[in-house]
Amino acid sequence: MKIRKIAGGAVLIAMCGTSVAQNAASTAMQEPALRLDIPHSSNPFDAYRATLVPKPNLANTPRIDVLVHDGVLELSLKDAIALALENNLDLAIARYNIPIAEADIIRTRAGGSFRGVNTGVVQNTPGGGAGGFGSSASGAGAGGTSGGAGGAGSGASGLVQSTLGAGTTVQSYDPAITGKLDNEHYTQPLSNISIYGVQTLQQNTTTGNIGYTQSFPTGTTFSAVFNNERSATNSKYSYLNPTLNAYYQVALQQQLLAGFGFGPNLRYLRIAKNNQKISDEAFKLQVVTTITQIANMYWDLVAAYEDEQVKDRALDFAKQTLDSGRKQLALQAIPAMDVMKDEAEVANREQDLTIAKTTLQFQELLIKNALTKNLDDPILEAMPVKPTDSSAENMSQESRPADSEDAIGLALKDRIELIESDIDLDNRRISRSAARNALLPTVAMTAYYGGSGLAGLSNPTAGIPSTSPTDWHGAVGNAFNNTAPDYYVGLSVNIPIRNRVAKSDQYRSELEARQAELRLQQLKKQIRIEVRNAEYALEQNRARVESARKACDLAQKTFDITAKEQELGAGSSLQTLTARRDLSAAESALVAAMTAYQKAKIELDRASGTTLESHDISIESARTGVAAN
Repeated sequence: MKIRKIAGGAVLIAMCGTSVAQNAASTAMQEPALRLDIPHSSNPFDAYRATLVPKPNLANTPRIDVLVHDGVLELSLKDAIALALENNLDLAIARYNIPIAEADIIRTRAGGSFRGVNTGVVQNTPGGGAGGFGSSASGAGAGGTSGGAGGAGSGASGLVQSTLGAGTTVQSYDPAITGKLDNEHYTQPLSNISIYGVQTLQQNTTTGNIGYTQSFPTGTTFSAVFNNERSATNSKYSYLNPTLNAYYQVALQQQLLAGFGFGPNLRYLRIAKNNQKISDEAFKLQVVTTITQIANMYWDLVAAYEDEQVKDRALDFAKQTLDSGRKQLALQAIPAMDVMKDEAEVANREQDLTIAKTTLQFQELLIKNALTKNLDDPILEAMPVKPTDSSAENMSQESRPADSEDAIGLALKDRIELIESDIDLDNRRISRSAARNALLPTVAMTAYYGGSGLAGLSNPTAGIPSTSPTDWHGAVGNAFNNTAPDYYVGLSVNIPIRNRVAKSDQYRSELEARQAELRLQQLKKQIRIEVRNAEYALEQNRARVESARKACDLAQKTFDITAKEQELGAGSSLQTLTARRDLSAAESALVAAMTAYQKAKIELDRASGTTLESHDISIESARTGVAAN
């Protein structure tokens, strides 16, 4: 088997050795699996500190250096998949959706609305029929993602919004403490001294208030306030100076119709948890899509590599024929026209080999781009790639259901798109229930209890003796000893007339839920067609391989016969060259047929939902970006 060399091979090996050492040293800096963990801390200030995310590690993993031998990157399909799990940027981008979904759960646990997660497939790696070359453009979401789970369209210019999460307003479940501390000096000239007894009123007021508020998923809101004030004045008629006031109040409010219960108040959290499940499944789909793409790219590389060998052998034979013809011409055994034909044949074979080599170089570049985080190293970029698997391997080894219905049943059970749509349908039903609740009038029962306390020093100018305590502790004690209670029970009702906004949202949520049900059924039918189509394609390509193999055998026998005839003097070099050209074309057709067969098996794995099992891929390895050896 021919191994191509590049200029400066010795330098290449030396530099690759340095690269191994550098990458080995960088393994300690590999970023951990992206997870978000924000537990309650014993330090209360941690709630106000930013949670930082480390920069992405853009160094290629050491595995790629281990696979370099004599300046050539030798790859099996298993090696290519392992490198993709560690280095492919489509997967690296998709990994961030997992902690993003977890961040949404943390947000909704506090009563915040969910922001959603991109669950489309990132297809920005060119080659393999996905993104870039030879395919349609990727989606418009972050990282080139397509539409989210459930297939809900975003409308023209992204203006259409869904009723997902519709319902009554959800209050914050995180407790909030409010505080106020201020001091004011107030002076007012007076035209009447009968009220305060002075011509110019002066007041010094110090206020210190604190409050606590928290809502609960039952539709309940709890609040408490504790207000304190110290006021000093020059008024003659204030019998306490300074005056100390204390007031507390504990209040409860309960929604009785709209906004009552866990259903409407926990809908954001439930949808966020479902979105996390969708995100997990979407990452699995990303792995399946990326591995499918890498496998297709690998077999394209194998085809280009084997086709280059076919073209190289054809050129070698044409050159041998030309050399022999020139020797015979020198002996005047053949006419010069025969040598000219041999030269034309060499020129044609050189052209074919040039095309095959450049095609191989492009496939090498595509797969190196797909299997690395960066190609900044010009040596790596120029390094040839040698596939170690042959397109003729595993032609008869198929671990798949023999019956079409078994394959379809497996697909309907394991296809990730169906799992995503099922979860999305559950989200629609949660929103539908919350939208129905929002139709009801708003009825809230409020009750609170409080108390006031007064204290202060007697004002000798007032002429009225005081029995109040003189310090702040006394004012607080009076507030809580029930001597001046403040209690209230009330019912507030808000009945919107016609209620068209809530009615429209509720009706639309019903329509969207039914639409999602139809979409799920449509997806099931589509999967059934995909499986059958993949099976048909596999059978067609198997027949194509058999036909190409027979044609290749026939071309080989024809060439052997014509070569023998020429050797015995019964045939011409032109006939032999024609037979050799036909053999080269038959070998290229066989390579193309076997490659198509391998890619048909990949598509059947994808359609049946067995890609991960077929390649023995662990989702945990894909999540961490560290492939098993």
